[in-house]
Amino acid sequence: MIRTLVVDDDFRVARIHAAIIGQVPGFEVVGLSHTAADALAAVRDLAPDLVLLDEYLPDRRGTDIVGELGTAVIMVTAADDAATLRRALAGGVLNLVVKPFSPAVLAAKLTAFARCWTLLTGVGPLSQADVDRALATLREGDAAGAPLPKGRSAVTAEAVADALRRAGEPLTAIAVAELTGVSRATAQRYLSDLARAGRVELRLRYGSTGRPEHEYAWRD
Repeated sequence: MIRTLVVDDDFRVARIHAAIIGQVPGFEVVGLSHTAADALAAVRDLAPDLVLLDEYLPDRRGTDIVGELGTAVIMVTAADDAATLRRALAGGVLNLVVKPFSPAVLAAKLTAFARCWTLLTGVGPLSQADVDRALATLREGDAAGAPLPKGRSAVTAEAVADALRRAGEPLTAIAVAELTGVSRATAQRYLSDLARAGRVELRLRYGSTGRPEHEYAWRD
């Protein structure tokens, strides 16, 4: 589990963020902090893997303490000026979520972080290809703000995408349906969405009958 500390000056907002995190597989919230001082103390006491950090804290700015936290940081902030965002990136923030946002946006960025974290856990020396793959994975959640077509479910869309990512090889709509528990027609619709968005590559495979079959491969 990825142990996560939520830092936001608004008690209600912190609880909302914690609730979103609690719904993302592989994450657990280990604490809530509402000031910079409390956040630094909580990191020392709880040793979280990830801090979800607000910028506007009552005692210090979030960007002022990024380097002191000594852990992975995703910043969630209402600050939308370029100077603040540059300061966040310079301080070592791995990703940024600008308020207001939908729960799906934060969930997608957390899921991408989890995949990157997994690629960098328990491995030996890393090649440049390994580093590039991990960093590319971290960015997979960045397009999550795009609205889904009408009638689509964010949960199903993520399940279909995850099935392709995990497969490591092209899959047909029937194979994706079996892996995700949805119907072939439903899998086909979500696969078509991913293909149009450029997230998967559509290929044709010719069987013994000569009729082509569509296969879908995740783009690294």
